[in-house]
Amino acid sequence: MVDITSLVQAYPRVSIIVFALLISFLISLVNYFFLDKERMKEIKEKQKKVQEQIKEHQKAGNHDKTLELNKELMSHTGEMLRHSFKPMLITLIPIIFLFGIIKNNYAETTIASTWFWWYLISAIISSMVFRKIFKLP
Repeated sequence: MVDITSLVQAYPRVSIIVFALLISFLISLVNYFFLDKERMKEIKEKQKKVQEQIKEHQKAGNHDKTLELNKELMSHTGEMLRHSFKPMLITLIPIIFLFGIIKNNYAETTIASTWFWWYLISAIISSMVFRKIFKLP
């Protein structure tokens, strides 16, 4: 059986990309099952409409209406945060634990000082792909 630590040591860049892919997939999977996708889409649509109205009122110089619409936009943002809080709580503890393990495994590799950036870039890209695949908002 192949030891994961020896693979990390031999192929640090590839392995960090694989870890990022796996973690992004798991986070997307949790979001897929725990997010109210329809409600999130509704909120996003409302936010777009309010943003368009804000632009119109800014051009017209109607600052009072702009402030009112900004408050409405913030309420929509708060609702989105409340909906995404449950999946975040489910994934937060395991991710913190995994980061400790990953950091220890990459401390002795050629990418010891840059492993986080490799992870971050890979995670952002893979997260965008998985969000499209799972049709997440």
